[in-house]
Amino acid sequence: MSLEDLCDLRTPWCVHVVVTLRTAEHIASGIRELDALASAAKCDARVLGMVLRHLVSRGIFVESAPDRFALNELARELLEPGVRIGLDLDGIGGRMAHVWGTLLTFVRTGEPGYAERFGRPFWEDLDANAALRESFDDLIGPMGHGRPSGEFEIQGGWDSIGSVVDVGGGTGAMLAEILRVRPGVTGILVDLPSTVARAAATFEAAGVQDRARVMGQSFFEPLPSNADIYLLRGVLNDWPDLEAEQILRRCSEAAGPGGRVVIMKGVIEEGRREDLAIEMLLCGGRHRSINDLRELASRSGLRVHQGTRQGDRYFAVECSKERY
Repeated sequence: MSLEDLCDLRTPWCVHVVVTLRTAEHIASGIRELDALASAAKCDARVLGMVLRHLVSRGIFVESAPDRFALNELARELLEPGVRIGLDLDGIGGRMAHVWGTLLTFVRTGEPGYAERFGRPFWEDLDANAALRESFDDLIGPMGHGRPSGEFEIQGGWDSIGSVVDVGGGTGAMLAEILRVRPGVTGILVDLPSTVARAAATFEAAGVQDRARVMGQSFFEPLPSNADIYLLRGVLNDWPDLEAEQILRRCSEAAGPGGRVVIMKGVIEEGRREDLAIEMLLCGGRHRSINDLRELASRSGLRVHQGTRQGDRYFAVECSKERY
C-alpha cells in the first residue's frame, strides 16, 4: 500500500457515483453497453465510461469487451440495499461523504463543521428535509444496519421486566425484537413524529402490534413515566456531553423506583481511546467509556451499576436512581 493509494480520492467518489446512478442495478437488469447504461442513468456516456474503467482497474466491475460491462463479486455488493443507502449521494450517503470535507474544522475546533457545508446543523437539516430524514431512518434501521437482536442480558434477568421505553428508537426495529422474544413485555417507541409514523409495519411484521405504541416527540421532552427499562441504543453516541446529559436526565425523571436506563452502542472499553467516527463529524457525537458514562449519569440523577459485554458485539451499561 503506497501513500498515493492511501490518498486516492477517485475510487471512493467513483463508487459513490455509480451507486447513485444505479449502474449495478442497470447491469443486473441486462443493460451492458456503455451508451445504454448512460441512457438509463441519464448521464454522459464518455464520463461514465471513464468512471467504470477506473473501477474496473480497482477490481470493481468487469469490462468484458470494449464499452461492455458486467458485474463481478465486488460490484454485486453494490446491489445490497444496506450498502446503497450509505453510498447514495442523493440521500444520507451524500451527507456522510461530503461531511468529511469539514474534518479540518473538526480537528481545529473540536466542533462539527456540518453547518458550514450544508447551511444548518445536522439535526436541523434532517428536520428540514423529509426525504433526507427518511433516508437516515432507513440507514439506522434494518435496511442499513441489519436486523437488531432483542436478546441482550440485563442484571437480574428479564423476569421482573414488564415495560420498555425505546428512547430514540427510530422506526421500532429494536423494540419489535425485544417484544417478539418476550411475550409478557409491553413497549413504547419514542422518536420524532415522522419517524414513529413508519413503525406500524415493523410492529405488525413482528406480531407485536398489540403490545407496542408510539409517542411522536423529541426525547428532550418529558418521557413516558414508570417504565421498567428506558433503552438508549445508539442515541448518546450521537450527542455531545451537554445534550447526552439532558437525555439521561429525561430518563431519570421518568423512571420510577426500580426503573433502569440501559445504554447500548458507542461504549468503549476502559483504557481504549476513541476512534474517529462519522457521527462526530455529523453532529458532534462521542464514544464514551463506562467511567465517562458514570460521570454523565451522576450529573443526571443516575448511578451506573454495571457494564455487561453482550457477546463480542457491544456493552450494555445499566443505570438507575437507586441500587437494585
